[in-house]
Order: sequence, then structure tokens, then C-alpha cells
Amino acid sequence: MEIKMSNQTTSQVYADAIMIRKAVFITEQQIDPAIELDTVTDATWHYVLYDDAGQPVSTARMTPESGRKGHIQRVATLKSARGHGYAQAIVRRMIQEGQKQQFTELVLGAQVTAQGFYRQLGFHPVGDRFMEAGLEHQEMTRQLAE
Repeated sequence: MEIKMSNQTTSQVYADAIMIRKAVFITEQQIDPAIELDTVTDATWHYVLYDDAGQPVSTARMTPESGRKGHIQRVATLKSARGHGYAQAIVRRMIQEGQKQQFTELVLGAQVTAQGFYRQLGFHPVGDRFMEAGLEHQEMTRQLAE
């Protein structure tokens, strides 16, 4: 397994991330493509995990925010590749990268059904639940060592 990162929308990593996101969010969860396929900048880093056969199977992205925070979004794993710890490996890598970037906190909007997954990685719910793309979400945060 290998995790690759890129902040270039012309990269293979970005193309693979979009392929996974389309399969999970648009096809499987029926999220409107206009909502899912938003605009990103060079500040956004896309992560893709490739399995032992070299196939892209899991993705996420992180964007820096003011106040030394990193915002994690679009964590997704192809249905056929779930249960192998791939998304967990990507989020762990993002935690490491956040520490390298000297972020003090990581934030994300978790689908409520995924809260247990993020709790296992040290994230805690904050505030009220909210609706996004027709699905109930909860903001979650994880403090990073300074």
C-alpha cells in the first residue's frame, strides 16, 4: 500500500481522487455532482491510497485554514475496498502532515454515520449537527501537539 499526495489538479493523484469521490459520493450516496465536485486551490492537498496492486482505493483532502488549522474533507473508500483500514491510514498520514505543517488542530465535518470512525482517530464532536448535501453531519476536531 502507498499513499501519494498532490496539490495539482492536473496530476494523476487528483484524477484518481475524483474517480473515487464520484463512485462513493455521487454514485453510491447520490450526492449532486455540482455540490461534490467543487473548486479547489493549490493550497488543497489531495491524498490517494493505492493498494498492493497499485489501484487507487481511498482518498481524502486537506486545506489549511486560518488559525493554524487543517480542514479534512472528502474522506472516501471504494465500496469493494472497505474494511482494510485504508481510510484510517490516510487520516493518520494527514495527522502527521498536519503536525509537520505546525497545525494546532484538524477539523472536519463528519457524516453522522462515520463519527465512530473519527473518534477512534482522536476526533471529538463540537457544536450542533447540521445538514450538508442532504446528509446529517457533525463538526469534529482533533488537537495536535504543539
